[in-house]
Amino acid sequence: MAVRANYIGGAWVEGNSVNRDVNPSDTRDVVGEYARADRVAADRAIAAARAAAPAWAAKSPQDRSDILDRIGTEILARKDELGRLLAREEGKTLPEAVGETARAGRIFKFFAGEALRIGGEHLPSVREGVEVDILREPVGVVGIITPWNFPIAIPAWKIAPALACGNTVVFKPADLVPGCGWALADVIARAGTPAGVFNLVMGPGSAVGEAIAQSHDVNAITFTGSVEVGNALLLKAASHGTRVQLEMGGKNPLVVMDDASLDVAVHCAVQGAFYSTGQRCTASSRLVVAEGIHDRFVKAVAEKMKALRVDDALKPGTDIGPVVSQAQLDQDLEYLEVARREGGEVVGGEVVKRDSPGHYLTPALITGTTNQMRINREEVFGPVASVIRVKGYEEAVAVANDTVFGLSAGIVTTSLKLAHDFRRRSAAGMVMVNLPTAGVDFHVPFGGRKGSNFGPREQGAYAREFFTVVKTVYTQP
Repeated sequence: MAVRANYIGGAWVEGNSVNRDVNPSDTRDVVGEYARADRVAADRAIAAARAAAPAWAAKSPQDRSDILDRIGTEILARKDELGRLLAREEGKTLPEAVGETARAGRIFKFFAGEALRIGGEHLPSVREGVEVDILREPVGVVGIITPWNFPIAIPAWKIAPALACGNTVVFKPADLVPGCGWALADVIARAGTPAGVFNLVMGPGSAVGEAIAQSHDVNAITFTGSVEVGNALLLKAASHGTRVQLEMGGKNPLVVMDDASLDVAVHCAVQGAFYSTGQRCTASSRLVVAEGIHDRFVKAVAEKMKALRVDDALKPGTDIGPVVSQAQLDQDLEYLEVARREGGEVVGGEVVKRDSPGHYLTPALITGTTNQMRINREEVFGPVASVIRVKGYEEAVAVANDTVFGLSAGIVTTSLKLAHDFRRRSAAGMVMVNLPTAGVDFHVPFGGRKGSNFGPREQGAYAREFFTVVKTVYTQP
């Protein structure tokens, strides 16, 4: 099996060790072997990006747009092939994986257009005879560190705007999913991207991530991952003035009111909490349910859970694939045990065997919980949701907002009054009404509040807030 190399300065470069990428649906299946970069290779990639930055910033917007469009076109043309790779590597079901891949292609297409719309402003000065231009210019070298749960979509929504705005990139994918990162790098390299503009460095965070965080030659870092790693990265980068954007997860509430359609509520809860194996930062991990509908809702969700098929991600008919790794499975099981010790009653949450050896866990619903239990304070990141019974709307809003996170929140109700009030009072960055908390569009802002995020929003036209710097120019003709 050929070892896939890192991509630095326009060349494929071997690493100092090899990462074996294993299929979580079938641990006998090695998806591929990928070179691991060390600190020296990471520094070399940063230097290549620094050297390429002036010429790329000076490129015409049309040149950058054309390259991004070619990248998007190839991803869309190969969405079935790349989606299959994603499903093998991360464990997302094949339809979800193909959908994620198509989304990545559309993101590149969207930012191909945005490359032509970076824009600026021309204003008269308060001083007679003076004109003012407000320009947006590239930040410079951008370090991109991405997680394993969306191994092609999240890299796309960071890489595409970075390149569209004229920045150069050093990209580190998560160690668990090098395959999608490498495939994306291969497409970007063959689209005509100049040497050094895009660099791929696969490897552990302790080497590659540290090099990016500590480098004075990296002008901005965009990161999606855990709270602990994100906060540590922020402190390191802030010590030398590097711009930082962090997305660090959530403990997202779905409020279900007494007047809700039971079918809509169950769909939103099951889809939001358990699909993609619950491994989404926007997953509905806290189900805040009014007492009038509570018992019917819990019964209906439990019945729907039993009908979900947990199996190999590539098998037709699979609803939920495996947990991504043994370590993640162990963490999920530990949280279920914590919930039991706290007094919660767990339905589901069983490790099951299938035809192939994999990390299979049935969805778990925890009833009888309060919002102060640990299971409702910390992000589990698995197919696990807890139910919190509340007396009415005011208590539901208070519970929904009582968290250190603030990424996504939802409400299921037929009351327009409650829906509008919840939109206003929710302390989350994204609010869903009669929709799952997971599932967002790529052309509008993505991001949260409180402990979920730091820095400007991602995606859509708002992405330019992070990937450009503003320059104000005064001119007296």
